[in-house]
Amino acid sequence: MAATALILNATWEHIVLVYTTLLASIMVAVPLAFASLYSRRLASVVMNFANLVQAVPSFAVIAIVVPFLGIGFVPALIAIMLRALLPIIKNTYIGLTNVDPALIDYANGIGLSEWQIQRYIRFPNAYPAMFAGIKFAAILANSIAVLTAFIGSGGLGEIIFQGLIGYNTEKLLLGAIPAILLALFIDLSFTLLEKKLTPGYIKQ
Repeated sequence: MAATALILNATWEHIVLVYTTLLASIMVAVPLAFASLYSRRLASVVMNFANLVQAVPSFAVIAIVVPFLGIGFVPALIAIMLRALLPIIKNTYIGLTNVDPALIDYANGIGLSEWQIQRYIRFPNAYPAMFAGIKFAAILANSIAVLTAFIGSGGLGEIIFQGLIGYNTEKLLLGAIPAILLALFIDLSFTLLEKKLTPGYIKQ
């Protein structure tokens, strides 16, 4: 019973960290990608920064965060966000810009406002790319959330590292298996959600 309670509590902590980080990343990345449509300088800065952070190893990102923010849930969230932002920003920006110019001209010609063009043309066009980026970011967040146990985020990573340090294979698997199952669940759930919300999807 004690082991079950430990796993359930760690799994819940892990899920809260992953999905809170993912939601925060979406709330930051999507507006940045949208604003980048109107400023090439901003687009360049955002993309270059995201690419730079993505090039840094995950452990290094976590290590850099600690001196500035300490340890715990919030520093772990920031560390994961720094890695999760790139796929969301990049895919959203590509989706928003990859629209047939003739379609935009037609929308302007029939009198659609800028907001209507964004809402009915650009965003629907960007959905497949956005979902692909969000799904990748979610899987990435799930894996990095394991590493942030080093800085006190809790979750399944804490059990995994305890198993590694103590050469306890059973404890290692108790943490690793739920983390793997969560990754599979994230991939499946976002794939199903993408099919339901992406324009052109036809229910079988």
